[in-house]
Amino acid sequence: MTAARSRGVDALVVAVAVADAAVALWDEGGASPVAVALAVLACGALAVRRRFPLGVFLLTLPATLALDLVFAPFAALFTLAERARDRRPPTLCALLFALAAVLPWPPGDAFSGERTWTAVNFFYTLATAASPVLLGQLVQARRDLRRRLSEIEEAREHERLLHAQRELARERAQLAREMHDVVSHQVSLIAVQAGALQMAAKDPGTREGARTIRALSVDTLDELRHMVALLRVSGGRTTELTPQPTLTDLDRLVAGGGIEAELTGDLPADLGAPAQRAVYRCVQEALTNIRKHAPGATAAVRLWHDPDACGVTVTNVAATRPVLPLPGSGHGLIGLRERAEMLGGVLEAGPAADGGYRVRMRIPYDTRRSAGDLPRPGGYRAPGRDGDRGGRQPDPDLPRRRTSCDARSAWPWP
Repeated sequence: MTAARSRGVDALVVAVAVADAAVALWDEGGASPVAVALAVLACGALAVRRRFPLGVFLLTLPATLALDLVFAPFAALFTLAERARDRRPPTLCALLFALAAVLPWPPGDAFSGERTWTAVNFFYTLATAASPVLLGQLVQARRDLRRRLSEIEEAREHERLLHAQRELARERAQLAREMHDVVSHQVSLIAVQAGALQMAAKDPGTREGARTIRALSVDTLDELRHMVALLRVSGGRTTELTPQPTLTDLDRLVAGGGIEAELTGDLPADLGAPAQRAVYRCVQEALTNIRKHAPGATAAVRLWHDPDACGVTVTNVAATRPVLPLPGSGHGLIGLRERAEMLGGVLEAGPAADGGYRVRMRIPYDTRRSAGDLPRPGGYRAPGRDGDRGGRQPDPDLPRRRTSCDARSAWPWP
């Protein structure tokens, strides 16, 4: 309520109270100057009832004793009930008003009429006085409810904003992961092939062209690394983008990786699509790192499973050619660990015994899904060595006992 509107309402309340007091004085006939002064005080005090509701009501009680006033004490009671958080003061003031309305004036006079009628009059007056008190409480509750609804709406708007920010962060993290997994894989292959061509070519023009291609590829990888770091700042654990590769694409990935690699073993046919994508990305990242950091090395990609879990182990020997300086940020292994942890698994990476490197991802079987999760190609089986026809064979390097699949637990190398 604006200040001008409040002043207008106060003026109207005072005017109605003066009219009510004038009617009461007219009914009394020869009212004493004291009664007139008390009525003027009660009506004038209503102008400040918003600031001092309890004091204004107490000022209306003497006028209620002397005259048959109704509006002035009711207006004071309404304001007190509207602003008081404790219900006891308005209730006590209603009792005082009922007493003042039935007590004789002057105070020394005896009760007129029967005492039974006086008691009945007291309760009727008290019930009447409850009306402004209840109305004031209702207005207070309505005001509080409006304020609460406004706060709820603000909270919902803030929640919608946070949800939009989370969705933006999720999309940025998805984009960062896919850029690293797909684009860097191809660009690093271009850089490696261009470096090999530069060293093997006899024609100066061919060497210069290969050098330019390799330099541009290295610059692209460096820019990509900065872009991925920027996108990952506000990203978190996310779901995958579609369409995504599955185990049926592993043959093509290993064959087109640009290095000598052998794929052996198999995985269950009912392995869920998220687990399949995690295995694929693990192999892709491992082969990319081998090309970048171990030129000329051979690799072995082994799929395995046991009664508790399944996974992939990628092992390479030591480099046989000089290492080409290519930019790297370490986001690849970080992304793989995130993928494994989201599936309840674990990723381990570290040097191998023969001077090479080994990457191993282990995923528990609770990531299996129903057949509706992905199309079942009749089971995936990578070709094994020496014409191995397949068959699910447990990983011979894994312990025979059942172990926990907690991603936080340590898992020894196979």
